[in-house]
This record gives sequence, C-alpha cells and structure tokens, in this order.
Amino acid sequence: MSNMVNPDAISIILANPSPDSSSDLPDLVVQVLDLKPTGNRYMFTASDGKMKLKAILQSSLSSEVVSGNIQNLGLVRVLDYTLNDIPTKNEKYLIVTKCDVVSPALEAEYSTVLKTEAAGLVLKPKEEENVKVEVKSEGPGILLKPKQEFVTKSAHQIVHEQSGNMAPTARMAMTRRVHPLVSLNPYQGNWTIKVRVTSKGNMRTYKNVRGEGCVFNIELTDEDGTQIQATMFNDAARKFYDKFQLGKVYYISKGTLKVANKQFNTVKNDYEMTLNDNSEVEEVSSEAAFIPETKFNFVPIDELGPYVNGRELVDVIGVVQSVSPTISIRRKSNNETYPKREITIADETKKTVVVSLWSDLATNVGQELLDMADKSPVVAIKSLKVGDFQGVSLSALSKSVVVINPELPEAKKLRNWFDSEGKETSLASVGAGLSPTSKTGTQSMYSDRVFLSNIVSNPSLGQEKPAFFNVKAYVSYVKPDQAMWYRACKTCNRKVTEAIGTGYWCESCQKNDAQCSLRYILALKVSDPSGEAWLSAFNTEAEKILGCTADELDKMKSQEESAFLMKLKEATWAPHLFRVSVTPHEYNNERRQRITVRAVASVDYAAESKYLLEEVSKLKLSQ
Repeated sequence: MSNMVNPDAISIILANPSPDSSSDLPDLVVQVLDLKPTGNRYMFTASDGKMKLKAILQSSLSSEVVSGNIQNLGLVRVLDYTLNDIPTKNEKYLIVTKCDVVSPALEAEYSTVLKTEAAGLVLKPKEEENVKVEVKSEGPGILLKPKQEFVTKSAHQIVHEQSGNMAPTARMAMTRRVHPLVSLNPYQGNWTIKVRVTSKGNMRTYKNVRGEGCVFNIELTDEDGTQIQATMFNDAARKFYDKFQLGKVYYISKGTLKVANKQFNTVKNDYEMTLNDNSEVEEVSSEAAFIPETKFNFVPIDELGPYVNGRELVDVIGVVQSVSPTISIRRKSNNETYPKREITIADETKKTVVVSLWSDLATNVGQELLDMADKSPVVAIKSLKVGDFQGVSLSALSKSVVVINPELPEAKKLRNWFDSEGKETSLASVGAGLSPTSKTGTQSMYSDRVFLSNIVSNPSLGQEKPAFFNVKAYVSYVKPDQAMWYRACKTCNRKVTEAIGTGYWCESCQKNDAQCSLRYILALKVSDPSGEAWLSAFNTEAEKILGCTADELDKMKSQEESAFLMKLKEATWAPHLFRVSVTPHEYNNERRQRITVRAVASVDYAAESKYLLEEVSKLKLSQ
C-alpha cells in the first residue's frame, strides 16, 4: 500500500490545507502529470486517480527533476506541503516543500478503475464505498481498506503528546510549521517564515499630510534563495530596528502582504511584506542556521540599456577581460575614502561592460580576480546598479554578491563559448554601440532632447547633481593646437609619467612599463539652430567623432601635418546625437559650465524623421 497511489490523497490535502505536523498524515502518494519547468521551479498536476490538483515543486526539489529521480507519470510521496487558495482565480495550488520518490514513470496515467480476480468485478469509484472487506488482486493492483477517519490535531495537542515537559523554546521549534516564501500570498491566513536578513536599510524619517514618522526596510531570504522586502513604520520600526541584525536568521509571523510597488522595491518578488507592532519576530539561536542559495536572473550585456539610471537592479554573468588595481575614491558627502576596483566582463553577445567594485568587494574579491585574471574566470554578480557612465556601466552595492566560477549551467555555456570562439572574437563596449532606435540597447537619444541654448542659458544646471540631456548638433570646430591626448597606462588607462631612465611610471599600478598608449581628452565646439557650445569628449566618444585612435592621430601629426589637419577638417560639420552631462566648475575664479559627452551616435534619419513628425503633432495639439 505504501508504494501505491492513495486514492484519497487529494481529498485529504484539500481538507487539510496547512497541517500542523506531517506525522499526522497518512501516506499521500500521488502521480506526477504534465511536469514542466517554470522559472527555477517545476509545475505539475498531482493525481490520485480520482481527483487532480495543480502543484509546484519547491526550488530545492528541482535537482530531483534534473537528475531524473522525479519523472512525469512517476509516483511521489508528499511529506510536507502548503495549499494556497487564490480567490481571484478560483484556483488552489499545492506547494510541495518535501517529498520522496516512490516510483519512476508508469506506462500510463493511473486510474481507479480496477479489475480484481477475487471479486470478479470491475470496481469503479462509486462502488468502492460499498467495499466492507479487504480485497487484494493477484497482479500489481491495489489493496482496498475501509476508509480511515482523519483527525486534524492542533499544535497544542502535538506539543503535549510529543514534547512533554520540554522547554518552551524547544517545543516551539518542534511544532512550528515554516512556510517557504514562494508559497506566500496576500490571501493567506496565518504563516511563519524562517529567513535570513540579507540587507538592512537605515532608519529614515518622513513628513506628509498625516504627520511625521519613521520607516526602514530589510530584505529577507529563505533557504531556497527566494527574497522579499519587509517594511516597518513608526512603532514597529522603533521596535524591530535594533532586533533585526544583518546576517542573522529569524522566525517571523503575523505580517501582511501586498502587491509590490516596483518603483520602491528592488527585490524580484511579486509581493512585499509589512510588519506592524503586533508582528512576532524571534531570532533562531538554538537551531542550525542556513546559508541562502543565491539565485540569479541574468540580463545579457547587450540588453542592459533599458535599466540605465533606473531603480531595478540586475544580475550579470561574464568572462573577466581585465581587472584594474585598487584606487581610493573620496566621497564629498563625508570626506571619507573608499577603495574601488573596476573589472571588465564580456558575454556571448560579444559586448563588454565595466563593473565597479567597492570597499570589501574591491579589496577581497577584486584581488582574487586580479590574481587569476590571466585565466579569464567566469564571474556571476547579483544586484548591480546600472549607470550611464561611458554609455552603460555597472556598480556594485553593499548587498551585491560576487561568485567566481559558479557551478551554473549558464557559466558552463559561457566558458564553452569563450574557449571555442570568444577569446578570438572582436568585442565592443556595450556603450559604444549606441543606437537611437534600439529597443534592447541603451537609453534612446530621443528622450530629454533639448537645444544647446536651453543648456548654456541656464547656468544653475547641475548644481546639486549632474544634469543629463540629449542634443543633435554638428561639430563646427576642433582646435588643432590643443592638448588632445594624454599618455596612459595600458593596464588601468590612468596617466603615466616618464620614468627615470626609460619607460613610463604608473602611480596607480605602481609599476614601470616600456610603452604607454595615448587617450583622448578632446575639446570641440558644436552648433545647432539655437547656438553653440564647447564640449569635452573622452577617449571612446572622441574616437567615434574623429574616426581614429589617439595613437593614429599622433602619428599623422608627427609625420605629415597636412594629413593631421585634414583629419580634423573631415570631422567637422558632421551631425551627431550627443548624450551630455552638465556640471558647474570654476576657472580663474569664474564660474562656468562643464558639458561632457557621455555617449555619441550617428543620426538615424528614419528615426529622426519619426521624431520630428511627433514633435509637429504635439505642436498641432497645443494650438
């Protein structure tokens, strides 16, 4: 009987949506039907031959499916579960959190229509109710027994029967039913979760029409790696702020859930949690803690554009192309210095992106990457902020996680690609491939479009933080006698000086190299119908404007002055789309604007025509 389907399994599950103890349950053996992946979990239909129920395997059981232990048409014994009721869809979902494999795939779907030689009858579901004695078939049939009465026991009864006079905390640990985060929804009743605090925000104050208050939030991760954000206001914030400590594990209950506001929530979960003054929080001290499984939701490098300057964080995976030495950055807000290290990674899209690591990630993980950079390790990074420096750039946060050479299918696929063809492939920076019409590339050049006069006529722009705009303009003049480039270290691209004797000394890398490279620091005048302005362009953007590298232009200048001047002339009166940042600075005690080119792209005339037609339509509507 223990190895066969229980024909009442689904009925028992529906009658006991959240049992207090799996020891009170009979054998819940069901058949797995329609097994299919959904994200990092698997869905299936649980069948007992009479009834069916939609079900989801907890992510920790996915390995059982991958290994082939759990199979479609196979049998499993459900040892622990939660039944979710979703009123809006009029559906119930069985969340299987623990199970045993009973049998591999059967030849067909199981049915309760059974032939028995002893009775000489075909027993159908309705007739089974009239069977008063045990009937056993000779073949691989089913042993039918009188229906057993199922009694649900309360937690108090279980504690009394199983625990006796144990200490209160030990009794709580025995009878507490922990729900996985994936099983929670706003329509659920009482639940208890066991989670680790993986991120803790500062206590913040706010003021609105209802008065003043305080708030802070934390990010919680369960054993399966599922995350959720929890927020506490006022009395709850003051009650729990000191109790929640980063890295510790807690039991939490009596909270509420609602649909997550993606504008203020960076955790990938459809819901967010609110804890109030009546919520219960208990630190897990007497039990074995756990290290949450790190789950990734990778974004290809060439699809990072829509995330630029947004609130949503991204996960990336790539092969390390270069690692810079650690440098110190001084923060203006508190005048403190922080170590920073930049790594460049590439993926199968043949694009590269620069990732900035800070503090401990820069000194510890960054040093490890530097030591093995010649082996081109694969690195997976979770929770990165996407910025627009050099078009697209990534920056780690305090909660970012870096895994070197992870045991992931994506990592193995990426390694195979790099070893077979990637190392010989020409790679380009994702910021260098700007396209104003790209749907999966960087931010459109047609948003925030202004004339140059809108920028130069407003000297207060960028006082608190840099202001960003897009302009369409023509390069009208490149001054030929300016210092167009600087000597740079080939490792970190920072300025070098001539060493004593021979070679060039890099203060950042603390080393002497025989050769260096030249990198642009170009000043150019641009014009549009409203006026003109001076722009500063650095190496990547200047190369696109002039059409050659600084080393190539320097060679022209030294060999043939006329070729050098002709190259500068060819770059003028060519239209470009510029993404610029505006900040104030002082020069000779005079306050000026610094307009820096952050990205540049050629004009796509089809997209430009569409943009102009839209602008004309707006003018007609306003009249």
